[in-house]
Amino acid sequence: MGNKIGKMMKSQLHGSQFSLYNSALRQGEFYPQVIAYYYKQWQGFTMGFHTHQAVEIMYVISGQCQIEVETEVCALQKGHFIIIDALIPHRLIVDEASPCRMLNIEFLFKAQKLSFPSLKQLAQSEASLMELLKLNKPYIMLRDPQDVHNLLKSLVLELDSDHENELMVQLLLAQLLIRISRLLNESMQNPVRATDDYIRQVIDYMHHHYDRDIKVNDMAQAVNLHPGYLQRLFKNKMACSLIDYLNAHRMDKAKMLLTQTDIPVTEISEYVGVNTRQYFSALFKKHTGQSPLHYRQTIQAEKRNSPM
Repeated sequence: MGNKIGKMMKSQLHGSQFSLYNSALRQGEFYPQVIAYYYKQWQGFTMGFHTHQAVEIMYVISGQCQIEVETEVCALQKGHFIIIDALIPHRLIVDEASPCRMLNIEFLFKAQKLSFPSLKQLAQSEASLMELLKLNKPYIMLRDPQDVHNLLKSLVLELDSDHENELMVQLLLAQLLIRISRLLNESMQNPVRATDDYIRQVIDYMHHHYDRDIKVNDMAQAVNLHPGYLQRLFKNKMACSLIDYLNAHRMDKAKMLLTQTDIPVTEISEYVGVNTRQYFSALFKKHTGQSPLHYRQTIQAEKRNSPM
């Protein structure tokens, strides 16, 4: 595989190379050509900023990672992939505690004549691909319903084959680009649904992890969004901040525990993920107007005085 990649890179590095959004791709007879492809398990790794003379697809097979593109940070986990345009500075960051296995594919565009539809011809018959080629974004991050991964695996197997068929490679690349363009089109056509999905996911995450000391960064990683972007989405949709929602949910749980259990008041904070008893008491009083002890005593008195 290494020799094969080396030959491909050597033969193409001095050929025609274009951004995914170069208008020449929509006007001439160009075809994508893979110059590098590899699997890699990363752990405890921070890559320096770098660029490629090719378009790159980075697909997360397992684990999670962060990819910083120019000034933006993208959190990816299993089933997510990112397309980074040629010559865009980026770097990979993988935590020591969370290894990440990836499949990377880099490709250029070369002018040639093949008995297979060119990128221009494909785009003329597939509106979503034409829109992709006009998008002009430094990167695109998407969630895969498995189609993209299957196509990437088939492409790698064909590239690795001793009897590689160029038309088969072009067919797989065409399918790959069209499938990605359709996924992108779906996400852009229904951004409200996508936003609602993120809000639902982060609320589910808070409901399942409120007993832990979770931060905004933890929530953002759970839904694979930049923390600042997630906070803006949540505030616009829910009319409160992530932390305000989390604290309100914690106080609801605390009220239930104070009402329905005999757990000592001094231990309740540990059950709802609040670091200190003092902060828990202040937070509880802010939400209920009473201290945790007074709240329990009031509820107990009401139960004693209520008719059977």
